[in-house]
Amino acid sequence: MAVTSSHTKTRLSIVLNDGVDAETGKDKYKTKSFNNVRLDATPEELYAFTGALVPLQQRELYTVEKNDQSTLRNT
Repeated sequence: MAVTSSHTKTRLSIVLNDGVDAETGKDKYKTKSFNNVRLDATPEELYAFTGALVPLQQRELYTVEKNDQSTLRNT
């Protein structure tokens, strides 16, 4: 049984630090996500895009996440 994988979607998420929860003392985060990212975008291009957006935000950058979705097919 051969299975092929087909890359179908990429999503970019920028996670921002949103302060500390007063009750628990744990850090809070706010996520801004971008769908329909070009499938062939390189990590460098995505990080450059993030670098242009972060200065426009009121919160500090915590991390950047790239989420790929693929479809698996039995061939």
